[in-house]
Amino acid sequence: MLAAVSVDLDGISHYHHIHGLAPLADGAVALHAVYDVALARMADFARAHDLPLTLFAIGADLARPESAATLAGLSRRGHVVENHSFSHRYDLTRASAEEIERDIAAGQEAIERATGRRPAGFRAPGYTVTDAVFDALEALGVRFDSSVFPCPAYYGAKAIVMGAMRMRGRTSASVLDTPRVLAAPTRPYRPGKPWFRRGSRALVELPVQVTKGLRLPFIGTSIALGGPRVARALAEQCADEPLVNLELHGIDFLDAADGLAHLVPYQRELRIPLGRRLDALSVALEVLARRGARFVTLEEAANEFA
Repeated sequence: MLAAVSVDLDGISHYHHIHGLAPLADGAVALHAVYDVALARMADFARAHDLPLTLFAIGADLARPESAATLAGLSRRGHVVENHSFSHRYDLTRASAEEIERDIAAGQEAIERATGRRPAGFRAPGYTVTDAVFDALEALGVRFDSSVFPCPAYYGAKAIVMGAMRMRGRTSASVLDTPRVLAAPTRPYRPGKPWFRRGSRALVELPVQVTKGLRLPFIGTSIALGGPRVARALAEQCADEPLVNLELHGIDFLDAADGLAHLVPYQRELRIPLGRRLDALSVALEVLARRGARFVTLEEAANEFA
């Protein structure tokens, strides 16, 4: 059994876009907290658990020299940086085919400039993909994608929140994926056309982890909100999967005291002290290790399922 831990390095400004909040001020502590604070904590956490991390970076963020240097340092220490698009447009799937390929290509180039390595993998903003996205990935020689999230609980919660926001007159930048994502395989597969069916594309899809049966989300947010007991139960339900693809976000390594107090009403996990959240995450990882998981990067996992 393989297990991989990946972290989407979404900046706090993207949470403002999701919740329809005013932009962060240029000097706000939260603006670069993921790179200036969270990445160091990730590195310490990974070292404590002997984990190789897969980091999904947004290309535009690397125009800031400090962020690029921090990411390059983690790359030199054995963590692998993959592509989370250039602009993190939540509506990327609504762009033209040319715009989609251009944005993904720009992300590839920005990350390669920062780390010296061209990304092998991609994760779409908001987990949302289409056949046009997969066409672009194939054209660019990307070897794996890890965006498909066939989770009814996540899909339903997202639809409810977005609907409630509209009723209150607030606009979210998020895009609700087609419900056909719920028909996609939960284990690694080669996408076809349509992308939620098995096929013969050149790249491999590594879906974001859900449990068997109810397909509950096994991601950073559910672990943080559930605490150690839920983390243990979710990990046990996933522990005999051929790949456990545990997806986190940079915000999972931040606390309200890191300049995020204003987000506490919107991001429930920030109401829980960071130490307790990381303890729950440690419990999940310990379950997987005890059940014999070998921790790898997503690139290594993709090679196994190619």
